[in-house]
Amino acid sequence: MSLDEHRYALTVRWTGNLGEGTSSYRSYSRDHDVEIPGLPVLQGSSDPTFRGDPSRYNPEQLLLAALSQCHMLSFLHVAVMNGVVVTRYVDEAEGLMKTNRDGSGQFENVTLRPHVTVADPAHIPLMAELHHKANQLCFIARSVNFPVLHEPVTQAAG
Repeated sequence: MSLDEHRYALTVRWTGNLGEGTSSYRSYSRDHDVEIPGLPVLQGSSDPTFRGDPSRYNPEQLLLAALSQCHMLSFLHVAVMNGVVVTRYVDEAEGLMKTNRDGSGQFENVTLRPHVTVADPAHIPLMAELHHKANQLCFIARSVNFPVLHEPVTQAAG
């Protein structure tokens, strides 16, 4: 593997066999565990609309979280590279997924709404450019086939 390649591995283990396997649509649970060596087990299920457990994470939430996390980490990187001191970052992300009559579906878009606080108010005009650069760098946003939109809000500390 070259230095510019990064591989990721995990195990998804279905834990929802209620005794009858998948003998019918209602005979099994959608519960599963996401196992990554050295990390706590992430308990997953499907969205409650699709008979999932609402107390567990679903894949749609995790995709939205991955996009939000990736943008934040990319943004913090471009901020430090541009001499901008960020003191707070909170994203209120939202994704729109549509289902089709055949049971398939897809995300139509994701909107990230980062609320960023910077130490120096003189850096506020730079924020739109930094969010744009962060989007260009984000590995996850570059990998999806739907728009990742941004509605950032920036304020100065104090």
